[in-house]
Amino acid sequence: MILKWFHKKKKEYPDFWVDYIDHFKTPNKNPIEATRFIAFDTETTGFDKKKDRILSIGAVSFIGKSIQVNHSLELYLEQEVFNPETVKIHGLMRKGSLEKVTELEAIKLFLAYIKNAILIAHHANFDKVMVNEMLLRHGLGKLKNKFIDTGHLFNKSKHIIYRESLKTHYTLDDLCKELNVPKVDRHTANGDALITAIIFLKILSRLDIQKKLQWKYLLNEEII
Repeated sequence: MILKWFHKKKKEYPDFWVDYIDHFKTPNKNPIEATRFIAFDTETTGFDKKKDRILSIGAVSFIGKSIQVNHSLELYLEQEVFNPETVKIHGLMRKGSLEKVTELEAIKLFLAYIKNAILIAHHANFDKVMVNEMLLRHGLGKLKNKFIDTGHLFNKSKHIIYRESLKTHYTLDDLCKELNVPKVDRHTANGDALITAIIFLKILSRLDIQKKLQWKYLLNEEII
């Protein structure tokens, strides 16, 4: 009997993905106030992770209470999939004057921007799934960053720091109303990312007052 040994070749990833993964070799042990957070949002052609595509990505970073607006990220992607029904929401046409990048270039720029920051999003599962599908289409792995969902965090925290409510599902508009956050550039990726950042910081401030500002409280949300 002849035994044949097959050695599975280790998959070779592009340099930009290796650089991204390298940021996670050392666990983050910084206190909350010294940790880099990034609030981000995506505008898409729809809600089907397989059929639909990301049209734009907006992201803002912050450490402590300082939002680094001058170092935000705003990307518009070439539209290989076009859905005229969603244009009335995000206003992004297939053609136009906006400078657009390919999906692969958007991946490179997004990963280089986020590094190992903790990602903040409203209804974060959707944005995470859409980005992961984009990565998988190009033979890459899934995002390694930890996520915090502002909708979940608000809902979990309201009995401690807000008025009681029977409501369990909060849209971004709901939180803007609850926390008195102006809805500037609503339904643009960059505008919604900035709104999400402000909402998150307001929640953190109230948690801090109630002595609930701890990692175990922020990160106990299971996001797929």
